[in-house]
Amino acid sequence: MKKMSSAPTMKDVAREAGVALGTVSKVVNGLPVGENYRIRVEAAIEKLDYQVNSYAQGLKSNRTYSIAVLLPNTFNPFFADLAYQLNLALQRRGYKMLLCCTGYNPTEEQEYINMVRQNKVDGIIGLTYNPNLVVEPDTPYVTIDRYMGPGIPCVASDNYAGGQMAAEKLADLGCRKVAFLRIGSSLTNEPNKRRSGFENGCLARQLNYEMKILDDGDPFDGFIDFLKEHFHNRKLDFDGLFCVTDNLAFQIMKVLESMGLKVPEDVQIIGFDGARMFGDGRYVCSTIVQPTDAIAEMCVELVLMDNAALRPPLVCLPVSYAYGGTTSETAQELQDADGGIF
Repeated sequence: MKKMSSAPTMKDVAREAGVALGTVSKVVNGLPVGENYRIRVEAAIEKLDYQVNSYAQGLKSNRTYSIAVLLPNTFNPFFADLAYQLNLALQRRGYKMLLCCTGYNPTEEQEYINMVRQNKVDGIIGLTYNPNLVVEPDTPYVTIDRYMGPGIPCVASDNYAGGQMAAEKLADLGCRKVAFLRIGSSLTNEPNKRRSGFENGCLARQLNYEMKILDDGDPFDGFIDFLKEHFHNRKLDFDGLFCVTDNLAFQIMKVLESMGLKVPEDVQIIGFDGARMFGDGRYVCSTIVQPTDAIAEMCVELVLMDNAALRPPLVCLPVSYAYGGTTSETAQELQDADGGIF
């Protein structure tokens, strides 16, 4: 075949496939055509290495086929996994992701919102910390974990059920006095429900419990002081801890180690998120796992939904428990778990 002097066009594809130009256009834009025609057009596209001009395609459809995603960062394993799953979900639908890392900065969040509006993205998915964030009504917007107001759907894990699950699991593993440790935003958001779920689980199982709660920006020493206040005769008053994130659980394990305590022998720990270790993919700790793949799928489905009136105000997705080495399951319990997820 004679090599083309320029990039192949849609007309070249139509000529190669022996079909009308309109048929090629339908295949490229995902519209229904006869199966035989579709196969011929796709074979011609592959043979000619035809590249769809997404910019021109966007002008015709008034779409850019891009979605902006706002996350605090990507060094936190949970946020990194969420970014990965969102990108996959968008790719499956022919969309590109514009990732914006905000560093928990409310001003940066608003500036990114303004920027992506100018870039004419088709929608925004955001996990943000600015309670006064302004998003134009005509911009499809889906939030993760944060309630932003009427007309903006929120996608979250079932945080209440996760907190209750953690308390009940610690009780099942023999804990008698436990503590809830939290550091996080003071904003009204879905993760705050982990506390009330944990309290309900403790009450249901008659577990004695205490709480230590810090806001974002408070010194971490608050947790160290709390643990030392409950440390007597080389023993901790608590035999179980529920940390509101896996990141916090990891830091608390380091504190306990410095106090000469062993996990899970002296104290059992459950975190929240489902973060995994680099390399072998093990869980950082025993944890309540957030379904990041399902969260991403739901966010993308909602942000691309044509009829905004059909978007639900809140979608809560189920969580699960996974063993990660910081609790005292028996060998039989681990075998029954079939891979560690309860």
